[in-house]
Amino acid sequence: MNIEKAIKQERFKDEFEKADINILFTSNWMHNQLHGLLKPHDISQQQFNILRILRGQKGKPAPLKLLTERMMDKMSNTSRLVDKMLKKGLLERSICPDNRRQVEISLTKKGLTACNEISTLIEKTRKNAQKISEKEAAELNRILDKIRS
Repeated sequence: MNIEKAIKQERFKDEFEKADINILFTSNWMHNQLHGLLKPHDISQQQFNILRILRGQKGKPAPLKLLTERMMDKMSNTSRLVDKMLKKGLLERSICPDNRRQVEISLTKKGLTACNEISTLIEKTRKNAQKISEKEAAELNRILDKIRS
């Protein structure tokens, strides 16, 4: 569905305004799709982002600062998210042996399992709903990177 139909707007000032609105609308649409996949697992998008960051650490713990720096949503309260995830048994906290003032966060087995299961579900959903080619995805990535540069 084109953006005009989706938001019931016939015209835009120019193609730049249309592109801006289209990016925002599509981002929100994608967030809603992801939210629907995560809800049955009782995990928010920000919590899933933390699981993915820690999974990428390959078993190595990460300081809170690293999680904050790598979060996609820069407005996230990483400390609060980690506390919630600790209560769910998805993460564990330890004191860094080299710097006793630094707290390190790592995945529990339960957290890794949840991350892998959700990632598999997201990948299956993406493959079933794929509407663009890999070449188009590469071009989209190039354009989005250019917008942010």
